[in-house]
Amino acid sequence: MMQAHTRALIAASTFSVITGETVAGIYDHTSGRNLKIAAECRGDRLQAFDGERGVRFGGTLPELYDEGDEAYVSLEVAGDKARGHDRASASDYSAHVEDGLVRLYDYAASEWFAYDMQGPETGFAYHRDLQAGR
Repeated sequence: MMQAHTRALIAASTFSVITGETVAGIYDHTSGRNLKIAAECRGDRLQAFDGERGVRFGGTLPELYDEGDEAYVSLEVAGDKARGHDRASASDYSAHVEDGLVRLYDYAASEWFAYDMQGPETGFAYHRDLQAGR
């Protein structure tokens, strides 16, 4: 099973790669917490930062590197979906982006995880349901 921080980084990265939008933070529905994770994709280069652990994550798609875990994660995109493999945990995953929400399935855990993406503007959420409630 993947580490929680790896799933969160993959979710932010997937959102940025698929939408072309910058991620400045995410809300993890499983833990009920806002996480200090940022991601930006330009072309086939992704750069991300995990503020919770103080480490960089990224590289040239489809191979991304987590400096904290010293491990590679693959990320392959097709439309609004992504799939890949986390080498640190030997786990496969799939992810789907819809209206600012990323749903990630961790095959090793046999479980879904959901993340809301936040943009660079203070208090701005890409997910429409969250914005309506503010």
